[in-house]
Amino acid sequence: MPALIFFDIDKTLTSSKQPLTPEMAALLTQLLERTNVAIISGGAFAQFREQIINQLPQSACFERLYILPTSGAALYTYQNGAWKPVYEEHLTDAQAVKIRAAIETAIQETGVIDLGTPSFGDRIEFRGAQVTLSALGQQAPIAEKEGWDPDASKKRILRDAIAPMLPEFDVKTGGSTSIDVTLQGVNKAYGVRKVSEIGSFLISDMLYIGDALYVGGNDEVVKETGIRTHQVSDPDDTMRVIQELLSR
Repeated sequence: MPALIFFDIDKTLTSSKQPLTPEMAALLTQLLERTNVAIISGGAFAQFREQIINQLPQSACFERLYILPTSGAALYTYQNGAWKPVYEEHLTDAQAVKIRAAIETAIQETGVIDLGTPSFGDRIEFRGAQVTLSALGQQAPIAEKEGWDPDASKKRILRDAIAPMLPEFDVKTGGSTSIDVTLQGVNKAYGVRKVSEIGSFLISDMLYIGDALYVGGNDEVVKETGIRTHQVSDPDDTMRVIQELLSR
């Protein structure tokens, strides 16, 4: 059993922005009884609370759970009965304004997003350490999100239009319809290294499980740390991997 297992969220532990299923919550609870778990994704902490934490039983070993919102730009751990930040990187207001302007320019220049159609909530969200573009809006229904860009080509077009305007930032594809912008070097690999350092885990003793470890995927960057990785296709595949780990 690895000393710590990292998981992505969307399309790994859950469908996009959906809560853990009872079956997945039960498996994660069992896993936390055996080892440490870290969960990393582009959402803010409130999204993690809704999707992950609130779906686990109060008896879960939360002391072994590391929560990394905003693609690793922050880390929360469970201390004295409450979730508290261990570190949180922050963009300045000026940086956030610059990022927003670049995103808006890319939307206009590429025409990938149809601004003539209503959005499901805000398309551009400032998350403290990260600015996220959600093409259909933050609250888009899952069927709409999964049908918008099944081969990720639209996200790549947007990313490739935004990145040259923001050379001092990391611009990555995120979930089904999103682009995440963070400070240069503050990404999922940064999160892996910080958990290794803060928790005193050897990266060689850790495992990363995600659905987008392929070239250009939003999990690919973790490979630069040397962490072992396991590609999954969907949450059902992830459950099979967890069951196999628990059987050892």
